[in-house]
Amino acid sequence: MRLKNVPGAVEAVENSLFGIKDPYVFKGKWRSTVAEDKPIYLEIGAGKGQFLYKKAMLEPDNFFIGIDFYASVLIKAVRKLEKEPLSNIKFFRFDGYKLNEIFDKGEIDGIFLNFSDPWPKKRHAKRRLTSGRFLDLYSEILPVGGKIEFKTDNKDLYDFSIEEINAHPKFAILANTEDLHNDENMNAGNVTTEYEDKFSAQGMPIYKIIFELLPDDAVAVPTSSS
Repeated sequence: MRLKNVPGAVEAVENSLFGIKDPYVFKGKWRSTVAEDKPIYLEIGAGKGQFLYKKAMLEPDNFFIGIDFYASVLIKAVRKLEKEPLSNIKFFRFDGYKLNEIFDKGEIDGIFLNFSDPWPKKRHAKRRLTSGRFLDLYSEILPVGGKIEFKTDNKDLYDFSIEEINAHPKFAILANTEDLHNDENMNAGNVTTEYEDKFSAQGMPIYKIIFELLPDDAVAVPTSSS
């Protein structure tokens, strides 16, 4: 579905106290400047910002960055912050293909991938945020042991993600479930997104994977999707 264009959204996000106009200037300096020496967690595809806003409220000792390619949705996240400010969160419009151009190795402590576009056509597989292409990028900005949390309502994307992570030499799956809200262990402390609330209200299962970046000499053990 095509997103409705919001005139002036790009400028409004960039010029907001809770936005960033030029993220490139902070490479290697995010923690000491923007994040005020707090651990940094990144959500790719932050949308309207519900998930990250909740995380920032619950975890004031961490700093959260939300990026999305569409300023027309990010403007809603920024407007909420302008009404109900939090000091440990920023949003900006950015293309996920270029993460290593704005973050140094180990500069991001963890990543959230929530209800990403499944790109269902086979020819678009490389665009999926859990494809090997993106896993390579994540390995360039996470520290060893840095974790990625992935949630989706799409079984095909979940299965694809399991396969891609298992095939990648630098990542290992720590936990996964095909029914998050009925998994007592993995649902503990779960923070929901707008889509998650919508889908779960319709009785749809939510899939989740937690995986981490391995040391160079580690050997990952493949995990099944079932």
